[in-house]
Amino acid sequence: MSVVGEIQRRIVGTTTGLFAHAPYPLEESMRYRGDPGLFGPESITWPVIGDVAAFVGGIRALLVQAAHQEVAAGVADHSRYQDDPLGRLSRTSAYVTATAFGAGPEVAHAVDLVRRAHRPVSGESHRGRSYSADRPSQAAWVHNVLTDSFLVAYRVFGRQEISDQDADRFVNEQTSVGKLLDADPLPETAAELSEWVAGHPAIGRSPGMDGAIGFLKSPPLPLRVKIGYRILYSAAAATIPPELRRVLGVNRIPGAILAGKATILFLRWALGSSPSWYIALRRVGAPLPQGHRFRTEPFS
Repeated sequence: MSVVGEIQRRIVGTTTGLFAHAPYPLEESMRYRGDPGLFGPESITWPVIGDVAAFVGGIRALLVQAAHQEVAAGVADHSRYQDDPLGRLSRTSAYVTATAFGAGPEVAHAVDLVRRAHRPVSGESHRGRSYSADRPSQAAWVHNVLTDSFLVAYRVFGRQEISDQDADRFVNEQTSVGKLLDADPLPETAAELSEWVAGHPAIGRSPGMDGAIGFLKSPPLPLRVKIGYRILYSAAAATIPPELRRVLGVNRIPGAILAGKATILFLRWALGSSPSWYIALRRVGAPLPQGHRFRTEPFS
């Protein structure tokens, strides 16, 4: 193997190892040949979530989600993210992978797992307001922030520019996922979505938020991984609107966007496009998009 090939192999192994702490959701996907799932090869969802810019989007989503006082309380009271961070990361990644690229039965299974996990998540926040992960308004916060974050990350760090029309198409496509979790409301355009997130009345500082942000700033990762993570974390924080950054207590570091773009470019060279996207394309018999390089195994 060449030196370049060995470098790519090590980066692939280190990166994919972070997400290998839960069952891979598309293991049996080829059993459902011809099933496009919720989206399909002509969607904008597949290229957006199939790009490595989604790493930044995932970090951004976790940061912004912590700003909702009741959602943050639910995470603090019921999640084991501090004891099992890679398990939590892997399960979240599996859900996104299944709903984006899975066939119909794989989507249904992923949604069922989330519903069962959410069922016992209820209680009262520090300000005396009740919360429930099954509540449509709180499910909407988690879903809408994830959609907004993937879109923002792709528009800043993605492989190519997308038009306002395609941005709206992505948001509209993602409402099909939100509806499966009974999330409400579900904005249907990018402008409506970003306005809804930034102006949400439940945003505010809370003990749960402080704990989540502290963890996200410095998670227990190996040093070689943490260096890259810190760059992506700073890049994600830099894309958050100023008013939300003030609530979250995170700063926009000069040069964070440029450093993030360089790191994403390097990761795109090393990792290629999502192997889950590749599996979905094979499942429906669609041609591979020109200019993309795919890994054909999710954990290799």
